[in-house]
Amino acid sequence: MTHELHHGAILGGVAVVPDLEAALRDYRDILGMTLVEQGALSASLAASWGCPKSSGAPMAALQPASGADCHIRLVEQPDHPGFKPTTTYGWAAYELTVQDVFGWPDRLTGSGFDIVGPPKELAGLPYFVPMQVLGTGREMVYLNEVRDNTPTSDLPKAQSSTDHIFIVILATPDRTATVKWYCERIRLTEADTYTLAYSMINNAFGLPADTLSDLTMVQNGRLPIIEVDDYPEEATDRGHHEGMLPPGNALVSLAVNDLDQLAVDWITPPLARQAAPYCGRRTGTTTGPAGELLELIEIG
Repeated sequence: MTHELHHGAILGGVAVVPDLEAALRDYRDILGMTLVEQGALSASLAASWGCPKSSGAPMAALQPASGADCHIRLVEQPDHPGFKPTTTYGWAAYELTVQDVFGWPDRLTGSGFDIVGPPKELAGLPYFVPMQVLGTGREMVYLNEVRDNTPTSDLPKAQSSTDHIFIVILATPDRTATVKWYCERIRLTEADTYTLAYSMINNAFGLPADTLSDLTMVQNGRLPIIEVDDYPEEATDRGHHEGMLPPGNALVSLAVNDLDQLAVDWITPPLARQAAPYCGRRTGTTTGPAGELLELIEIG
């Protein structure tokens, strides 16, 4: 499976970083992504994201060397002192499909990425081998080597050393209600639910290693899109600087067939934008049930 444009396809993610040039060295020079645009976050786009005080912030857009229509955008803004990854509601991680995951720890030596989960084969899940890293903005990135499709989803094998985002992870206080929202409002479908000892969650909250968590996949047919995770009661809303983007994994962009058919409340009315990842397509941003910023880009 390659990265084809279907309703629900992931067109990108925004990560907030304290130093854009340092983050660019990591994503461009270490992960091997291609810098396609660099400049200042426009006032219009910042307003559409509900973060007017981020207007003018240094920003860059990067694309996988494979050419997949999926961009990671880095926006520079000050760190938020209260932010701790994997403890708050909202976007928790972006999962990239990569080649040779067991070679990545050595490749990341000397970079700004911290390895928080080394490559590990998962018992009962032979379809991929994941590892987890934190970037300089404490954004969580999973590097997953795909080995096979699952019984209910098609997983993309990387066409470059690091390729596109193929799953985004959402932390929520009410998994069932969140899944329902995405199915009813964004016209996606509920897929499998898994119960597992989720090491990233257990480590973040200091829970016993065998503590179980539930997660549900939201898809479009066999296209995996969002992993919706239940978080412990100790989880909180994500603090952020007033009028600015949330820290870490800040925003996710999804392709949709028709913006006018979606039952969502727009932060500002949708309009066509020219920069990547829009390329002349119409787009609007809404806030999801866990407080997450969800940007929708029309492809129909």
